Amino acid sequence: MTTRRKTAEEFRSHRWYGVDDVRAFGHRSRTKQMGFATEDWAGKPVIGIVNTWSEANSCHFHLRQRAEEIKRGIWQAGGFPIEMPAMSLGEVLMKPTTMMYRNFLAMETEELLRSNPIDAAVLLGGCDKNIPGMLMGAISMDIPAIVVPAGPMLRGNWRGKPLGSGSDVWKYWMELKAGGIQAADWDEMEGGIARSFGTCMVMGTAATMMSMAETLGFTLPGASSIPAADANHPRMASLTGRRIVEMAWEDLKPSDILTKKSFDNAIRALMALGGSTNGIIHLVALAGRAGIDLPMTRFDELARDTPLIANIRPSGQYLMEDFFYAGGLCAFLEKLRPLLHVDAKTVSGKTLGEDIAGAETYLHEVILDLDKALKADGALAVVKGNLAPDGAVIKPSAAEPRLHKHSGPALVFEDYNDMAARIDDPDLDVTADTVLVLKQAGPLGGPGMPEWGMLPIPQKLLKQGVRDMVRISDGRMSGTSYGACVLHVAPESHVGGPLALVKTGDIIELDVEKRTLNMLVGDEELATRRAAWTRKPVIYERGYGLLFTRHVQQADQGCDFDFLRANAGGKTPEPEIH
Repeated sequence: MTTRRKTAEEFRSHRWYGVDDVRAFGHRSRTKQMGFATEDWAGKPVIGIVNTWSEANSCHFHLRQRAEEIKRGIWQAGGFPIEMPAMSLGEVLMKPTTMMYRNFLAMETEELLRSNPIDAAVLLGGCDKNIPGMLMGAISMDIPAIVVPAGPMLRGNWRGKPLGSGSDVWKYWMELKAGGIQAADWDEMEGGIARSFGTCMVMGTAATMMSMAETLGFTLPGASSIPAADANHPRMASLTGRRIVEMAWEDLKPSDILTKKSFDNAIRALMALGGSTNGIIHLVALAGRAGIDLPMTRFDELARDTPLIANIRPSGQYLMEDFFYAGGLCAFLEKLRPLLHVDAKTVSGKTLGEDIAGAETYLHEVILDLDKALKADGALAVVKGNLAPDGAVIKPSAAEPRLHKHSGPALVFEDYNDMAARIDDPDLDVTADTVLVLKQAGPLGGPGMPEWGMLPIPQKLLKQGVRDMVRISDGRMSGTSYGACVLHVAPESHVGGPLALVKTGDIIELDVEKRTLNMLVGDEELATRRAAWTRKPVIYERGYGLLFTRHVQQADQGCDFDFLRANAGGKTPEPEIH
């Protein structure tokens, strides 16, 4: 770990505030315009708080207050805080998908930190794409950075039953369509499923990425598991404010923390948590920013001997509030210690092994021992074959085991609108053995790779008692979702991947154990289909949408922009202070 402490003159902010010229005069006088005095910043590190608070993001509704608590810690430790709002990626309201704007937030974070007199950063957020987006930007900027996770909301409740946001939405929506519950029941749930600020309280993408941030070494120990409404959460925020000031003096940067070992740790945790399939895309993108090669095959290698030990929905029974009471991520990682690189560095200034040492598990039905796992191997699997040459992802732990090996005829939907128009047609030619296939849901086809991968079960099958079937797409699904959904098929259909050539009636074979996904169509027939295939036009002709469609990479590469990966070119220069 870095031992030499910086001097005040070595801080980036010194170039703005510490020199004797007319530009520095302007910087100082305008800071005084806000009511600050010279002694508030002189000789101190300037800490940027990148805040994704927004009234369009209910999961972040408490972050305005958390920013004040972070500032309290920064002031206490002798730093100067500057709060900077950034685009808030609210999973519920933002369309067409927050995934389209993750790279926007990454760019904004990087440029906020570069263009302003910032010496170190606190990244404040939690809803699905916010943490990966901010971390991508901070990794590229490579100044000291630490994450304050938004934290999960409290358990939902309906008639005495605990509800999990997302997971139980899908469950009871199917029951409503099947006639198992009534409209009045559904309406009643609406007021009980999201009872406080904070992110989804199942192991969806938000909880997954908060846990990934901690496992990678970017939060204080235990920070990712604290419920947003718990008094421990604001205390953690202030502690983080104090710690980031020390990190600024230590010059402890993302490049000092991220290694192949830390990414292996994150993959192990992802599998053992039953984490979101989205975690794969985001970890690949983060590794790309750090200049670390992280192929899809690495996820599958580590999954095969990583047991699923977190009994949390959608793969398990409990919710994030229970996980916190059970000991949280520190207790979970302590259970996982034999499989981890415990010498990996973290923002605490210690190693991961030191951070989790002695953490106890209090609810053994929530965090299981390695030899009592829900599943002996990892929750996620990467499958390949002639339908997905560059890979696809499935979450076997959240699918009915009978579907892990399945063969059936395809029912193809050319795009989302085609699917929505036909899926509940009582005359739809579909059985429980049918494989539902959705095209045009990938990074370009969506656009933005929307969460359309959990294709709805046709209503006629719901009424027959069917609750799961094999579904294949080049899109994503919510981390709160479940089912035998094969996702992230690469290359996507929009660019002419084999998925584009599938026709209704083609036999598709899935074998999770063998990690294969194939369509039983001869090469000659596929060549004929390819010759007749035409690419659909991209819908954006201007603005960010045009930038996105020109530069976004495929799912197996993390869906980052090609010009933002670490190997895209030389380092961006520091701004000139003129």
